[in-house]
Amino acid sequence: MFNTLPLILILLISSVCAVALFRALNLPAMLAYFLVGLALGPHTFGLLPDSEANREFAEFGIVFLMFSIGLEFSLPQLYAMRKKVLGLGGGQVLITLALTMVISKLAGLSWATAFVIGAALAMSSTAIVSKILAERIDLNSRHGRLSIGVLLFQDIAVVPMLVLIPALGIANAHLMDVLGLALLKAIAMLLLLFTIGKWLINPWFNLVASQRSRELFVMNVLMVTLLLAFATKLAGLSYALGAFIAGMLISETKFRYQVESDISPFRDILLGLFFISVGMLINLEQIYDHSGLIVLILLGFILFKALIVGAVVRFFKYEAGVAIRTALILAQAGEFSFVILALGAEHKLISGVALQSVLAASLLSMVIAPFLIQYNGRIARRLVGSYTRNSSKVVEEIEESGRQLHDHVVICGYGRSGQYLGRFLREEKIPYIALDIDPARVLEAAAAGENVMFGDAARRVVLTAAGCARAKALIISYADNRAAMKILHIAQESYPQLPVIVRTVDDSHMEQLRAAGAAEVVPEILEGSLMLASHALMLLGVPLNRVVKRIRLFREERYKLFKGYFHGASDTDNEDIEKQQVRLHSVIITNSAFAIGRSLDDMQLDVFDVEVKTIRRPNSNGAELSTSSLLAEGDVIVLLGQTTGLANAENALLIGRIATK
Repeated sequence: MFNTLPLILILLISSVCAVALFRALNLPAMLAYFLVGLALGPHTFGLLPDSEANREFAEFGIVFLMFSIGLEFSLPQLYAMRKKVLGLGGGQVLITLALTMVISKLAGLSWATAFVIGAALAMSSTAIVSKILAERIDLNSRHGRLSIGVLLFQDIAVVPMLVLIPALGIANAHLMDVLGLALLKAIAMLLLLFTIGKWLINPWFNLVASQRSRELFVMNVLMVTLLLAFATKLAGLSYALGAFIAGMLISETKFRYQVESDISPFRDILLGLFFISVGMLINLEQIYDHSGLIVLILLGFILFKALIVGAVVRFFKYEAGVAIRTALILAQAGEFSFVILALGAEHKLISGVALQSVLAASLLSMVIAPFLIQYNGRIARRLVGSYTRNSSKVVEEIEESGRQLHDHVVICGYGRSGQYLGRFLREEKIPYIALDIDPARVLEAAAAGENVMFGDAARRVVLTAAGCARAKALIISYADNRAAMKILHIAQESYPQLPVIVRTVDDSHMEQLRAAGAAEVVPEILEGSLMLASHALMLLGVPLNRVVKRIRLFREERYKLFKGYFHGASDTDNEDIEKQQVRLHSVIITNSAFAIGRSLDDMQLDVFDVEVKTIRRPNSNGAELSTSSLLAEGDVIVLLGQTTGLANAENALLIGRIATK
């Protein structure tokens, strides 16, 4: 204990300080763990022993990383993105792997070592790319979606690589026999687990969850993950494959998101420990002795990988600017590069100068990556003049269409929701212009005569070109909270009087979006639930007027634009309930009203628990007055409140006294 505790404290203090520093510099925490491993490892200060036990413990980081990948794996998503995933991703990984193996073999390395290097360099960093693209609101752009599609294939491709590397490490064995046997084992394991395992996992998780014990639930997840990892290891495969399968099995259950939340602390800490163990592999003396070679590998690797990605994107008929942007985003190594290199080193497939050079070049590429991704658009515009002209042309086309519109609606996103909205607006003869970044969708919709233009609504110049200064409303119809926040920021800054309606998936961000300036936020799940409830109640025999009132009351609670309603003769609610309901009421200032010559600020109507919604003056083109304006005969004041409060407020305005209850 005396020897172990100081080491743990040194490790924790170093990790906390390094991660905090790298977070402050907007650099990946993974690089901080590498730095800790390098500083404390056997090749530097030697505070951390490079023991077999430590390496095996650190390997659990890979186990939980692969478990998370399996948990997020989705066959429907894979099918929906099959062109980007299988086409672009498959092309990039296979070409990078094949060419790197050829170059490595020409450099005098064995085929097994060449495979490890090629597999490592074929990977890109999901953590860095997704984080920066999300911050830049670029996930839904063409280059963003292409990049995510390629990364998704890389995550899948790493599974067979982790099966092949241990097989390649078996000494004095025929290569094809070993690979064939490993493949058969993997297929048998998958079939077994996805037939019997899928049948067992749901009832077992239901049984554990029914105990309502969080620690039992977490222990169960750990048990299932490690049990399957151990089973694949016994079969002569890797721990990581079993963990990946465990994640895929659990992703089919309703507990997927709870598991992801509970397991993330274990995963992040153990993954940090794994990257510390990789940092311990770095030998600064060897790196210094071969610094020229490492710089050459680094520059050659980034250029080489960017050329492959760019060529594959161009092959799939995307324009040169998009190809360059995607290439720059994916030109670095990734987290799985170190997993592959560490596994290769463990099975004696790569060592010495080859390991140190590829390890150092991969690390440096990830340090450079944030800067390349940050300026990918600027670099693409510098290299390809047509890309700049195309961007300007897009804005000019939107401006030409928007110039003809006044009192129109600007729709951001023309997916299903945007298209349904467009149909309603056309029925009501309300002009609109829609913006979307899917070229295929834009071409088809435009060919059908709909006013939809290609453009990124999160850019100020695009919103200006769409005529937001003259628009009556701006509607964000796609559920992306980051993009919505950016559009709201632009709208509040440039068009503060323009009402913005935002669609979201659920109601978790309603208040945040309202605080950012949204006039209303419409949660998709909530509205779907209301429609479901209304149909169910009517089928159960509840009268239609009661169903409508239930839905109306619920909307009043959730949406400020639905808050209150004007009472009519058809409203036959119970009198006691009616007094408690919030409603709208218009008060017309007569020629003898007490409020004439006074402002609403002077009247202090808030003492009656009512809210002033609008103040309108006849013959003023519908302009609204403020609460500090002096009232005159004919002014109409719309109040929101309960029955008693509205009666008291009306009497205060007209005769200067409170009504009796």
